[in-house]
Amino acid sequence: MRAADAPAVDLRSIFSGSAGNLVEYFDWYVYASFSLYFAPVFFPSGSQTVQLMNTAAVFAIGFLVRPIGGLLLGHLADRTGRKTALILSVLLMGGGSLLIVVTPGYARIGALAPALLLFARVLQGISLGGEYGASATYLSEIAPANRRGFYSSFQYVTIIMGQLLALGLLIVLQGALSTDELINWGWRIPFLIGAVLSALALYLRRTMDEPAVFVRARAASSRPGGLKELLRYPRETFTVLALTAGGTVSFYCFTTYMQKYLVNTTGFSINEATLISSVALLVFIALQPLVGWLSDRTGRRAMLITFGVLGTVFTVPILSALAEPQSFTSALGWYVAGVLITSGYTSINAIFKAELFPVHVRALGVALPFAIGVSVFGGTAEYVALVLKNAGHESWFYYYVSALAFFCLVVSITMQDTKAASRIERDALADAAAGAPI
Repeated sequence: MRAADAPAVDLRSIFSGSAGNLVEYFDWYVYASFSLYFAPVFFPSGSQTVQLMNTAAVFAIGFLVRPIGGLLLGHLADRTGRKTALILSVLLMGGGSLLIVVTPGYARIGALAPALLLFARVLQGISLGGEYGASATYLSEIAPANRRGFYSSFQYVTIIMGQLLALGLLIVLQGALSTDELINWGWRIPFLIGAVLSALALYLRRTMDEPAVFVRARAASSRPGGLKELLRYPRETFTVLALTAGGTVSFYCFTTYMQKYLVNTTGFSINEATLISSVALLVFIALQPLVGWLSDRTGRRAMLITFGVLGTVFTVPILSALAEPQSFTSALGWYVAGVLITSGYTSINAIFKAELFPVHVRALGVALPFAIGVSVFGGTAEYVALVLKNAGHESWFYYYVSALAFFCLVVSITMQDTKAASRIERDALADAAAGAPI
């Protein structure tokens, strides 16, 4: 029978894959959420903007090593299984969090402190570089054909929820501890929690089942994976890279950077900015399955074109409006407008990339070009914004985000709709033709 008629997706597998993804991104975003407090510990300086630039630089370096994780863990996922790569990924992330917990500050060990912080972020960057491709592929492969957009949207539900939980923990600790306590030692608490949660995620991932389509393909085919094989799909690889460039800058602009933007530019207190960000991210989470479901009916390309048009036209007005002093409600409204636009990309980010590649290079094809795009554009977005602000040209960043959305629009217009030409569906039909039960 056809893949669309397959039995209901295994919700336990969805939960296991998503929960591990959530924990990894919680660990990752804790760094961004608490950087206002630990920046003085690792980078002593009289200027808050300079301290934030230093922590943002380490944040960016963590992104720059993500292609290494995409290459290594993506190839591992295609060769030995999605489960193996996901287990290794969560081990690296938890190890990085634990290292940050125990690293003394600059006052005690000098330059070794930021060096250890950087090493921990390198481990986490490698982890996340492989996590994305393996989890996107896993969720896409276990979902029924007619609901792949909906189910794979939960990858970004967990990504955003990881950030939201980091912000929620920040709100709790801001209420429970003084600013001095948070700067002196309180910022270590979320990294410790992240390390513990990573251990729980490791347990969940040990019980996951491999997607049936992958198991059958590995048993029936001797086609090699790896980088050399991926080069046989240059158009697909470029499509992932190009769309990532536009989408990821918008995502990081309206998620990790926005809290700092509201403090450093708009003039809100840290507590107010954290609350605004938390409410906006709750809306962002709710939008993901809705837009993913819509893509199952209208196609992936329509969602990407919508993101490209709205991002090109409205990014500059939204960020310009947020730059002005204003009420809590108006700032939240502009922020929600930004995440609404970005949902056209994030909600289908996993599925349209997975649908581009055949099973034997799917995880690597999703992970590597995505990691390169995120490293060059997403991971540097916050640093670019702060450098331009420090130079007195903050508004240039708004046009940078808008220009990349336009680039995404051009690529979206010229690409095939992956829903109509899905290689996941093609693999399933090939199994059916060969007599495999699906």
